[in-house]
Amino acid sequence: MNGFLKKIWGNATAFLERTRKIGWADFLVIIALGGILFAVMDLAHRWSGESRPAVEISLAPISLVQYTFFSLFRGLFAYCISLLFTLAYGYWAAKDKLAALILIPLLDILQSIPVLGFMPGLVLALAAVFPRSNIGLELAAVFMIFTGQAWNMTFSFYQSLRSVPQDLKEVATVYHFNGWDRLKCAEIPFATVGLVWNSMMSMAGGWFFLMISESFTLGDKDFRLPGIGSYMSAAVSKGNVCAMLWAVFAMILMIVTLDQFLWRPVVVWAQKFRAEEDGYQEAMSSRVLHLLQRSRILRKIKKIFKRRASSQIKAAGSKSFFSRRIHIPLFFSKSFSTVLFILLLGILSVGALKLAHLILDVLPSEWLRIASSAVLTLSRVLTATALGTLWAVPAGLAIGLSPRLSRIFQPLVQVAAAFPAPMLFPVLIALLSVLGVPLNWGSILLMLLGTQWYILFNVIAGSMAIPADLKEAARSYKIQGWERFIRIYLPAIFPYLVTGWVTAAGGAWNASIVSEYVTFKGRVLAAWGLGAYISQAAEKANFSNLAAGVIVMSTVVVLFNRTVWHSCYQLAERRFSLNK
Repeated sequence: MNGFLKKIWGNATAFLERTRKIGWADFLVIIALGGILFAVMDLAHRWSGESRPAVEISLAPISLVQYTFFSLFRGLFAYCISLLFTLAYGYWAAKDKLAALILIPLLDILQSIPVLGFMPGLVLALAAVFPRSNIGLELAAVFMIFTGQAWNMTFSFYQSLRSVPQDLKEVATVYHFNGWDRLKCAEIPFATVGLVWNSMMSMAGGWFFLMISESFTLGDKDFRLPGIGSYMSAAVSKGNVCAMLWAVFAMILMIVTLDQFLWRPVVVWAQKFRAEEDGYQEAMSSRVLHLLQRSRILRKIKKIFKRRASSQIKAAGSKSFFSRRIHIPLFFSKSFSTVLFILLLGILSVGALKLAHLILDVLPSEWLRIASSAVLTLSRVLTATALGTLWAVPAGLAIGLSPRLSRIFQPLVQVAAAFPAPMLFPVLIALLSVLGVPLNWGSILLMLLGTQWYILFNVIAGSMAIPADLKEAARSYKIQGWERFIRIYLPAIFPYLVTGWVTAAGGAWNASIVSEYVTFKGRVLAAWGLGAYISQAAEKANFSNLAAGVIVMSTVVVLFNRTVWHSCYQLAERRFSLNK
């Protein structure tokens, strides 16, 4: 009996000793991982559940807890897809000059196509593929959020790969890096800072159309999904001001939580990929990142992965050079790139034929109306981009160059950028009505709410990438004020600023569908423009006019990008690149 008790006491003591080694950081990590696992299982059950003909959105505040989680999961899922798309598409466009002739204009087109241009056909198709479950509608909502995220990230990554410093390229050549090693050890680290900040902006861009993505209706068909967007849409349609305020509060809380638990740690972690080591360094910190670094469980997992990676490297080292090259992903090979290029041309050709058949019924007078609408919307897009540049450049420089300001304003900027501007449209429309400003002018302000952040985040990323020795040289030579801005800061951030202009203009075109056509107090307000035309065509399920409007919008965007923005990109690479 005594031996048995001693054995129990020994086991209990050993358990307590092991528990004592696990700190409170490990307990928090275990609880978080368990909660994520449970939430994913619950979502999988709901996605695979029986399809519902219509969803009744409850405006009770307690329902927002569940709705917020649904919207958050859709946004994070869409971001994971966007990141994979960015790495693959951006790398392909940067490395394959032949494919880039199609990929970059295609990216311009995809960026310019409004959500309503994708949504009707996509929702109907996915609902037909999954007629007995909710997977189709959920995937459609995720894809709609994806269309607000992916293009900005892809432009940023593509531009970073095009401007990798020459010394990094020479190091990769000297050490005989293959394509995978060059990407992993030189190109992705250099692009990380810009990609992180554009990821934050892309996440914000995904929230912009949350109300449309979760509360989509087509004719008499209801495709709503439970979420913050559908909650806000229901509150606006019923005029429930209290419910609107609860939705705003839930959205702000979700954005702040996401910033503190995801983006702030990632921004601090990304500082180790800065291109220079000397001089003044950004003093940034994150309590969540510090907590994760203290976790013994995560360190153990990291050691296991390192051990497996080192064993694979040793195993590869004993093989021939030809065998080691097998580890390079198949996508990087030229033959596979050619196959993808031919496949892409085939898909685009089939799509072009079907699109041509769809617009045969559009009359010449209708084309003239669409063209005149496009000119008006273009003027609003350029005005909104110019207004955003006026304040975003000095504000972005101040935040990016100062660790203290970055620590203070990053959460605030993230909240402001990520908050879906259409949720604020009722308030702004009411204000414009009081001031007597017609929607033809007021729509510029509505566009500005969704586009200015693209410029701001790119300027912040560009200012954070300015080499420390360049800033120290400016201080040493006492270059101050306006002269420092013109001679040092503006040339240094210009490549990032061009990316911000391209994505901001694309975002403005996309935002035109909700800025030029809004519902206020049960009545429709429409400005004369292409965005309003597309919204009306989608509302009436007139697919011919919808396709014609999207084609004209895409054509204008591509022509403008190929002339104006492409010239700016060339100027940035030729005169203002710090890496040449």
